[in-house]
Amino acid sequence: MLSGGRGKAGGVKFAATPEEAGRAARGMLAMRINGFPVKQVLVAERLKAEGEFYVGLTIDRASRSVQCVMSAAGGVDIEETSKSAPEKIVTAPVSLAPRAPVVGEGVLMRVFGKKEIATMAADAVAALSRLLYEKDCSLVEVNPYILTRDNKLVAADAKIIIDDNALYKHPDLEALRNSEEYGEGEMAAQRAGLSYVGLDGDIGCMVNGAGLAMATMDLIKLFGGRPANFLDVGGSSNPQKILAAFELLLAGKTVKVICVNIFGGITRCDDIAQGILLAKRQLGIGLPLVVRLTGTNGEKGRAMLADAAIHTQTDMVAAVKKAVELAGAAP
Repeated sequence: MLSGGRGKAGGVKFAATPEEAGRAARGMLAMRINGFPVKQVLVAERLKAEGEFYVGLTIDRASRSVQCVMSAAGGVDIEETSKSAPEKIVTAPVSLAPRAPVVGEGVLMRVFGKKEIATMAADAVAALSRLLYEKDCSLVEVNPYILTRDNKLVAADAKIIIDDNALYKHPDLEALRNSEEYGEGEMAAQRAGLSYVGLDGDIGCMVNGAGLAMATMDLIKLFGGRPANFLDVGGSSNPQKILAAFELLLAGKTVKVICVNIFGGITRCDDIAQGILLAKRQLGIGLPLVVRLTGTNGEKGRAMLADAAIHTQTDMVAAVKKAVELAGAAP
């Protein structure tokens, strides 16, 4: 399932007999863990561990490099370890030099202690590095990486995060996408080619450009309102895309007002206006609508909406203030 912390939530059980395993499985299949229903149970051998390690590769934005993060304190949340005992975390840059080790032996020895164990870990780190680069991952980690009593390292659990923007290169991975990871709105937005994240507010936002969308939500919060979503329609002027965006917004059960904030560059304001009119005809929009249109063909777009008795603004601050005011007045 797409959730960490399964052990703490009761999602990991130990059983000594088939009967115990059956009871444990039935109990887990009736559970929800962090909001996700348990649909399958994995049965695996219980390992007798002499030690538990953490090994992960992740992108460090500050240094613009891939870093290998390791710890001899595996089996727990590495984030908590980094706060409570940062001295137990070892970090090293990943080398891309031909025929060079991904991480130096000295670094591995600091974590794994013995040369033969560090050598086994070096092979695993090299494999994780190949996975990260070949599949465009932003994180690959093994936790816990267990040392068994016969001195073997076993990956007892793992986590991989793949950059969504790179999935077009990996159709095999795209086919594995699990709808549980996303809300219905996010999945519908993906099919329509929109960037959407649902929130818990009551002002629906439709904006072109991620930066402008973030600024719009900041203004809503500044004036005491609550955005219901992040929705970036991008540079497209396709009226059908605008129609799909309105369908997403109207599906939000908490939405009281829709705020459209368009600064037309590549995007043509008259095409946006055409999409709004199409949505008004086909969807019967009954919610208050605040539209800010400015930029390419802005005057033409505003005139089209004025003919349909839809009030428009050219000033972003005024438009957001109006949306917050209408949301506050709505029942």
